Formats: sequence, structure tokens, C-alpha cells
Amino acid sequence: MSDTIILAIDQGTTSTRSMTFGTDGVPRHSERHEFEQHYPNPGWVEHDAEDIWRDTVATMKAVAEKDGGTIAGIGITNQRETVVVWDRKTGEPVHNAIVWQDRRTAKYCAQLEADGCEPLVRERTGLILDPYFSGTKLKWILDEVDGVRARAEKGELAFGTIDSFLLWRLTGGKVHATDASNASRTLLFDIHKGAWDADMLKMLDIPESLLPEVKDNSTIFGETTSDLLGKSIPIGGMAGDQQAAVVGQACFARGDAKSTYGTGCFVLLNTGDEAVTSKNGMLTTIAYQLDGKRTYALEGSIFVAGAAVKWLRDGLGLINRAADTDDMATKLDGNDGVYMVPAFVGLGAPHWDPDARASITGLTFAATGSHIARAALESVAYQTADLIDAMVADGARDARQIRVDGGMAANDWFCQFLANMLDTEVARPANIETTAAGAAFLAGMAVGVWNGIDEISAAWKGERTFTPDMTSDARAGLKDGWQEALSRTRSKIEA
Repeated sequence: MSDTIILAIDQGTTSTRSMTFGTDGVPRHSERHEFEQHYPNPGWVEHDAEDIWRDTVATMKAVAEKDGGTIAGIGITNQRETVVVWDRKTGEPVHNAIVWQDRRTAKYCAQLEADGCEPLVRERTGLILDPYFSGTKLKWILDEVDGVRARAEKGELAFGTIDSFLLWRLTGGKVHATDASNASRTLLFDIHKGAWDADMLKMLDIPESLLPEVKDNSTIFGETTSDLLGKSIPIGGMAGDQQAAVVGQACFARGDAKSTYGTGCFVLLNTGDEAVTSKNGMLTTIAYQLDGKRTYALEGSIFVAGAAVKWLRDGLGLINRAADTDDMATKLDGNDGVYMVPAFVGLGAPHWDPDARASITGLTFAATGSHIARAALESVAYQTADLIDAMVADGARDARQIRVDGGMAANDWFCQFLANMLDTEVARPANIETTAAGAAFLAGMAVGVWNGIDEISAAWKGERTFTPDMTSDARAGLKDGWQEALSRTRSKIEA
């Protein structure tokens, strides 16, 4: 089967990538296109779903041509919570996709919370009332885009997260489905029963006819139309990007943890068949569902990680490329009291403060661009430590190791600082693009390339492990400085 490959579509927040993987699980070729971000109002973030579709097709075709192997199956992984509504006959979206980062429904979420809805939301969905999730974004489209609610109630429209929209397009409109991991991020799904929840639909006034069928993460969802890659190819795997990374990092045992550093940062801790309810601002989510059996995770979501480095490049012009931050941070002996709190779109877990805004504190005339670059990197490690501390407070074991991936994981200085802040080993895999790998593994299991999770675990290979080398006093001092900066940034302070 040496010429057999799996093609993975990794549809992210700022770019769309297609990658091919061999039967050994090693990536072979990649093609990536960045696409435009739309900011129609402060705190609003949108994508043109047609841009995403065009880039998906273009990258698939390009990487398939580069590789030349026989594609046994296709896996899809995607930015989660981003909402698309489209016409069932034409496939045309009725509005731009509303992105997971978008905060336009913050007041509505606050009203639902004031009305006492959050306990039921947490019980059924494992989530909280925050504009991050899909449900209130979908309601906004239904209520604010002319004629959409009436069309939805007539059954003319379909809703989906990006995975579902791409599946619809790839199959020529034949399949309207999603997977359990993406469904668990919508505010509409009962993660215990594994079904859409009537009470959540009623709360948000969403017609059930809009919703896709929910399937396992590894199963045959459908086949592509033959015009895309020259023949019909089975689509065998789908998962939200963070859950795909759990699979790609082979975090299959209870207590395994991974942290993905892309636009945001997402820490997931496998809790097995137990859906642990957090008392410390974590989310309860479906990690993956195989053969009808759900495995759960505690999740901490940081909205801005790599996006802060992108802002240094594109917003401030402080760096030419992300890798510059490594040299800038390394040449400083310390942070000299400069901290960045990257709350550009509010704060995620464990604070859940949609109205907080970014700040840089501790600046003096001695501060340089290197201090700001270092503060951006440090902020992601501090936020990760906040998440791990909250998980431990929820009863999770103190992780002996955390597996990291995503673009920032390539930065050696950052990985070492992260190990120091967590006081635990940080393991970097040979392939840091584990979201795409997870999608490939799920598809490969469905088409028989891999026979279960044991073979996936055997395919995982480490590249480097970073070991803590900081004193406890130094660590505590840096964390105290972070907490002080955080308190100055918060829009509301917990009692």
C-alpha cells in the first residue's frame, strides 16, 4: 500500500490547508492558502464561505497533483463554532460565515444568563453561555438577515459548522451531516444522549429542520463528486480541529493532555467515558466518538495565541515573520515587568469575560520591541498555566507531560518557557500539524488503512521534550506579575 495516501483538509481560521499522509502516518505534501478576514463592526469577525470553498478545492487539487498517490479517503478538520447557513437547492450561503471569535451576541448571552438559563445549558451541552459557541450566532442570522427565518421555517435552508458546509459541497449537496465533536460545540447538542436537544432549540428559537445528522468521527460520510479529483473518493473522517489534534497526538488514555497553538490555544484533557463537570471555568466536550461510544474531555479555550504574534507582524509591523520572536525573546534576560494580556476579542477560559480588551502593562522608556514580542509569547504560556491550574482544581491529575502542536510549538524559546510555567515536560511531536494528522487518521480507520487507535498510537513520534529548568520562586514571581496585569485588564472582577 506504499502508493496509498489519505488526503486531509485542515480548514482553519486564517487559512485552508490540504495535506497528504502515507500509510505510515507521515505527512508527504502540503498546500496552504490564506484568505481574507472581514471585520464589519468592532468585535465582529466574518468569513466568506465561498472563499473557503474555493481554497478547499484549489488546495485539494494542488496537493493531490503534487503527491501523485492513490487517495484512499479524505478527512476533514475545521475551525469550530463558525456558522454557515445555506440554501438547500443552490448551496449558496445566505450570509457570511460568523466566526467563532465573533462577539456580536454577547449581550444576548448575558440576558440568557440573567434569565437563569445557564445551569441547563451546562448540564445538557457541557458549555456556558458565551458568544463563542454556534447557537447564538445561528439565531442572529435567523433574526437579523432579511427573510432567513421564514425560509428556515419552510425547510429551505441548512445550517452547519464549516465541516458540514464542506461535506455538503464535496458531495454535491447529497449529504447534510456533521460529527459528534463539532455538534458538541453548538449549544444545541446533548453530549450525554448524543442528540440534538429540544430544550436548547426552544431556548434559541431554532427550527430543527436546519440541523445536520450527527455521526461518529470515523465513518463513511459520503463520496466526493468525481469532477473534483477525477473520481469519487470516500470522506471517512471529520472532527473539530481541537478534537482532531487529540487524535493526532494519540491522547487516547484518560489523563492524556494536549495543547494546540494556532490562532487560539486549546488545552484538552481526556476524561474517558466520564463527562466531568467543571467548577472552574472549563468546558466539558466530546473528544471523539468511535463505534457509537463517546469519549469526553475537559477543555480550556484561549481565544488569542498565535493571533497575537500575527498582530505583531501585521498590526504593528514589529516582526517580518513569526520566527523572529524566538530571537527577540532569547536576547533578553527577563521580561523587565512587561506583560501583554491579549484580550483582543475578550478572554476565554477560565475567565469568560467577553468585554475585556487587550493591554500591555509595565512599559518604561527602557522597553523595546523585543519586550513586546516576548510579552506576547509569555502571555500564551501564562494562559495555558491558568487552564491547567483550573483543571487540577476540578480534580484532574497533575499532568506529567503535555503534548504540544500548532505553529507556535515550533518556537523553542516558547516551548521551554511553557515547560517552566507548567512545571512539567512539554513534548513536541515530529509532526506539529496534528490537526490534519488527526483528520487523516480518522479517515484512514474508516477506509481500512489503520485498524484502530492502537495503530495510531504506534505512529506517533516525538521530536523533542522540554524539561523545566526554572526555580519555583522565579515561576511564582512571573505568575504574580501576570495576575496583576490580568486584574488590570478585566472588565469585571469575580467576587
